[in-house]
Amino acid sequence: MMTASAIIQKYISFFEKRGHKRTVNASLVPENDPTTLFTSSGMQPLVPYLLGEPHPQGKRLVNVQNCFRAQDIDEVGDNRHITFFRMLGNWSLGDYFKKEQLPWFFEFLTKELGLNPSKLYISIFAGFNDIPQDDESAAIWQELFKNSKIDLKDRIFYYGVNKNWWSRTGIPQNMPYGELGGPDTEVFYDFDTPHDAKYGKTCQPNCQCGRFMEIGNSVFMQYQKLQNGGFKELPQKNVDFGGGLERLLAAVENKNDVFKTSLLSVIVRTIELLTKKNYKQWSKNIRIVIDHIVASVFIINAGIVPSNKEQGYILRRLIRRGLDNLYNLNSKDMAPILETIVDQYSKTDPSLTTNFEKIKNIILEEKDLYETTIKKAKDYILKKYQVVGDELKGKIEISANDAFFLYASHGLSPTQIKNLGYVFDEQQFAKKMEEHQKVSRAGAAKKFAGGLADRKEKTIMGHTATHLMHQAIRDVLGSHIHQTGSNITTERIRFDFNYDKKVTDDEIKKVEDIVNEKIKENLKVRFEMMTLKRAKEIGAIGLFDEKYQEDVKIYFMGGPSTHSVRSGRPRSEYYSVEFCGGPHVDFTEKLKRFKIVKQENIGRGQRRLYAVVG
Repeated sequence: MMTASAIIQKYISFFEKRGHKRTVNASLVPENDPTTLFTSSGMQPLVPYLLGEPHPQGKRLVNVQNCFRAQDIDEVGDNRHITFFRMLGNWSLGDYFKKEQLPWFFEFLTKELGLNPSKLYISIFAGFNDIPQDDESAAIWQELFKNSKIDLKDRIFYYGVNKNWWSRTGIPQNMPYGELGGPDTEVFYDFDTPHDAKYGKTCQPNCQCGRFMEIGNSVFMQYQKLQNGGFKELPQKNVDFGGGLERLLAAVENKNDVFKTSLLSVIVRTIELLTKKNYKQWSKNIRIVIDHIVASVFIINAGIVPSNKEQGYILRRLIRRGLDNLYNLNSKDMAPILETIVDQYSKTDPSLTTNFEKIKNIILEEKDLYETTIKKAKDYILKKYQVVGDELKGKIEISANDAFFLYASHGLSPTQIKNLGYVFDEQQFAKKMEEHQKVSRAGAAKKFAGGLADRKEKTIMGHTATHLMHQAIRDVLGSHIHQTGSNITTERIRFDFNYDKKVTDDEIKKVEDIVNEKIKENLKVRFEMMTLKRAKEIGAIGLFDEKYQEDVKIYFMGGPSTHSVRSGRPRSEYYSVEFCGGPHVDFTEKLKRFKIVKQENIGRGQRRLYAVVG
């Protein structure tokens, strides 16, 4: 039987033989990218290179990327949607294009994975205004199926911009001037299950009845938006391919439910034994438990803890929603589920085993906190509504104001409130929710719409200042200090580091003085490409719990500008030497001024400093 690990190995090997270099699995929590909470695709860390910046490993890349998509939370419960997944990806940065990409993927599916080509169906871009229908991709697919002696009737389907177009901002109408985008072509696997008529009279690849499952998408970035609203074809065309590992495994095993595959069915069985509930009857609850706890495990492993903000809030929501569904299965025992999850996924992510106790403790602590929260919510309602005796056995009608209070003050979702046996005017609740969200919606939409790191001038200044800040903190507090995270916007720098006590006012002033001194010295900022081994030899600092590729980019601040560190210049001649992808200002004087404005304790021996620059 072909395992998930085997598919990964086959995929990487297949594309390495075709000149691709394997890139690292980027962190699930993006560094220095204020536009998104999580890495949601293999493409996301590569956006600067898709936009034209040279990649240190060349023009052909391949990897497997851990991904999380918060927007899919409410979709979980069917046979295919999962929030955490592994994406297999390959990219051409201005190198090969359609005539290479599509035959390669077809070969991988049919020869390497052994899928029957008669089970494969294709979607193609149907065209839009002055952008023509993608007849080139269609012709390639037709030839591939013809050579495999597969009937072309009802094999290839054409869809518009809502299905088969990609850009960072969505459909062509929403793309700003200068934005890149292009058609995509998707491959679907046919499980040949009966069509459910409630989804329409006929079945086709994008039907939601469960017969078809998308297993791969090739995006062809070949157009740029013009000022007049039209498009021009790009001289450098890119390929961006992504295929979900879990769905590919479902196709290989011919299981029309990702939760029935060899990867996830073991976890299903653990829950069945634990709860004495049958998957067939309780599939939605079991699917939600598995998905949400798997995602929680990986998010915690990436360094996030439950909180009421940003990634921590998503994590808290996942854990609590998973618990709700576990409680519906009449169980509160999370430990066996966690053990099975880590056992299954550690085959490809061994750090889960190393960090298992930490992961388990954080989830169990959140479970205890949630149960305390539920008790407080119940006590509030019982006291206010003077509920006694047998009334507890039925539904308790509460006001929409009180329901919203439980949401805003106790963190309980409408579903969780209803699960407690409370009924309320849901329309009134929705109005209050809308009013509550208006305040933050504009900012949130702007902040998390993309997945492209902010490259505005002020953000680049903050990015450069972070390097100076990092070294200055090490100068003041000791060389054992290292960065554990950061987030940079046009408004401020957020810098996290290992330190188990409050930074004194005197220490903060010393850090500020050092950084401002280096700004005044107008240090030259430049980078060199070198091997990872050499970078470590010269003492470059970085997040060493992250994986780096063999060729890395190292930024230098200060020191000689014409001599290469690779040829023997000592580390001591430079003020800051650090792993980084950039971009940065070219001279520190452009930063103007630096000031630390706030510090926080973020727990577990971690401090957080906020600073401004400019």
